Amino acid sequence: MSSPDKVFDALASTTRRKILAYLRDRPLHAGAIAARFDMSAPAVSKHLSILEGAGLIWKRREGQFVLYGMDQGNLAGHLWAFMQEVCPPSRTLRREVRAEHEAGEGQPPEARRAE
Repeated sequence: MSSPDKVFDALASTTRRKILAYLRDRPLHAGAIAARFDMSAPAVSKHLSILEGAGLIWKRREGQFVLYGMDQGNLAGHLWAFMQEVCPPSRTLRREVRAEHEAGEGQPPEARRAE
């Protein structure tokens, strides 16, 4: 499993986000990925290596070709874990809002009297 730092470092590059978009629907061979960019094959290979190191894509050798695919569950898992780490107060806030609502707080005085 990769660290959140590796994931966000990988996602910081427009080129790498484009690669993920190309891999979203189906795996592609390295040559097909490289053909979509105006850069050298080694440069594209470096981007693929960073994405793989972050656990966002997988690769499989097929004879003399290398097939790459997106690990969608891993990307979603990393983003969900990050949101849970960054937003833990959300549960507390929901409880507070629910308690206020049940107590009638935050409503106009007329609404509280009607209850």
